[in-house]
Amino acid sequence: MRHRDTTGLALSITTSVALLIAQGMVFLYAPREATMGDVQRIFYFHVSSAWVGFFAFFVAMLGSIGYLVKGQRKWDRLALSSIEVGLAFMAAAVIMGSLWARPVWGTYWTWEPRLTISAVQLLVYLAYLMLRAAVENPEQGARFAAVYGVVAFVTVPVSWFAIRWWRSIHPDMLTSGGEMALTPRMSHTLAASLVALTLLYAAVLRQRMRLGRFADALASLRTYVEREGVDS
Repeated sequence: MRHRDTTGLALSITTSVALLIAQGMVFLYAPREATMGDVQRIFYFHVSSAWVGFFAFFVAMLGSIGYLVKGQRKWDRLALSSIEVGLAFMAAAVIMGSLWARPVWGTYWTWEPRLTISAVQLLVYLAYLMLRAAVENPEQGARFAAVYGVVAFVTVPVSWFAIRWWRSIHPDMLTSGGEMALTPRMSHTLAASLVALTLLYAAVLRQRMRLGRFADALASLRTYVEREGVDS
């Protein structure tokens, strides 16, 4: 009998509903920003994607620490899965930020501190995946990656505080340090977007970890078959 993943189904439905509500609030509930106009609506997805990326890297750090302490494969699988999903959200945040910047700043990209750190952060976590692929021994690669995953997390607080440490053209709207002040409706919409994308992260992470478990089971089966073939 095929086992139905009721938890995954419930999470997927909840995520879909939350995404629909968030999109409706972005385009129908949130007011039009006085200075930037409708292009400012990218803000809700941009900030939410960045938040989820930071959170994913935090979860990856916890998974890396768990693997170093416990040595259990499930912690390594959590770290790897969370970094892969986090990279997708951070890449989306950078792309949406560029689309927002073009009509506001007149350019898609400028090497100001926050954007430069974001680019470096993406490269740092891409290097995590390259490190795993470069080490032939899976256990050794997982241990190297776990240490790297803990150290790489330093890019998250640096990126978060970059706006406050180095004043540049990148706005610091969440602490009233930028040109756009959030109205109550804007704050409500941002909160809904944060919840929706966090649920999306949880749903995708869960599926990625299931895929990882299946891959591990297949690898174990392949090793068993090969060993039995040699022994016979």
